[in-house]
Amino acid sequence: MTNTSAGNTPKIVLITGTSSGIGLHAAVAAAQAGHTVVATMRNLEGQRALLDAADEAEVSLDIGRLDVTEAQSVTEVVAEIVARYGRLDAVVNNAGSGHLGTIENETIDQVRAVMEVNYFGVVAVTRAALPHLRTSHGRLITVTSVGGVIGQPFNEAYCAAKFAVEGFMESLAPVAGTAGVSVTVVEPGAVATSFVANVGFDPAATPTGGDPFAAGLAAYLARTGSSFAAAQSAESAGAVVAALLDGDPPPFRVQTSDAARRFVAVKLADLDGAAVQRLTGGWIA
Repeated sequence: MTNTSAGNTPKIVLITGTSSGIGLHAAVAAAQAGHTVVATMRNLEGQRALLDAADEAEVSLDIGRLDVTEAQSVTEVVAEIVARYGRLDAVVNNAGSGHLGTIENETIDQVRAVMEVNYFGVVAVTRAALPHLRTSHGRLITVTSVGGVIGQPFNEAYCAAKFAVEGFMESLAPVAGTAGVSVTVVEPGAVATSFVANVGFDPAATPTGGDPFAAGLAAYLARTGSSFAAAQSAESAGAVVAALLDGDPPPFRVQTSDAARRFVAVKLADLDGAAVQRLTGGWIA
């Protein structure tokens, strides 16, 4: 059952990374608002949770496969959407993956893999979609992270990718704006999803003994565990994302919770970087 409100024009919306978490709930909320949602994911074997959520909400979704790290997958999906529906009004870049580690203990290939998913995947989808968003005067919404504003211990590669996304979008926004396309980055803080469980890190295998970073990592994991105990729900974060599809064009930067706003505010008012270093350094002391 949809409930398009007066003043909201139904849109053709592409959302990446919808098998779980924020992407799943954003897709369902957007469909509830009356939009036609093309909900994509890397592996269609993981669509069961999305299908169940759509059934519960009594909405229909156009579910398809899209791997943001495969150029052909990206171009084909965007072309298929335009061929099927005649236009593309909005894109939500949500696909991404977590990563935990520090550079001395990982390979350059691991770092590159993080960048491929979290940064180059966003760039690829954006590049393919922009000509169609120009035609529709559409919206480009990208889910980044508070980790795209404040670098965090043992998250060098992940935060670097999210910083890159924020820099890319902040630079693109005025250019896209001249063609009638609004650009927004969405910065969640701690969200109760499977994202953390999927970072590919086994706490039981935490280096000890001769590893100079073992104590800091243990402290970081303890602090992170406590922060996620009070995490925002994925449903509420997804609702924030979906709401950006309607009404006046949103601002460039949007946080999904008061906690995220407080955290990001530390950086945005920190001209010499000292406040951020005090904050994050305390996590691993």
